[in-house]
Amino acid sequence: MTEPASSPAAGGVDFLAHRQGDDVAVAVRDTGPGAASAAYLDSGDRFGITARDAIPLGHKIALRDLGEYEDVLEYGVLIGLTRGPVAAGELVHTHNLRSARWQKSV
Repeated sequence: MTEPASSPAAGGVDFLAHRQGDDVAVAVRDTGPGAASAAYLDSGDRFGITARDAIPLGHKIALRDLGEYEDVLEYGVLIGLTRGPVAAGELVHTHNLRSARWQKSV
């Protein structure tokens, strides 16, 4: 779940989203469950998010609740389809996301 943030920690942010409207952001450091800070690269706007899971460096976090078989956007483009419901703050990876690259494959 995204929350307004007064100001992120002086050391920067935990997650970066490429564009406003993206459904996921990428961890820029290993992050445990709990309060975290994030920013959009396109606008520089910063916001808070609560991580439900440990999110390893380079992995994705859901920025909003996503339904089963819902399109997932990153970079403003479709990157995948959820395999089931994904709550805001959950790790988004192969266990709950099918790559858009392979959607037409068997």
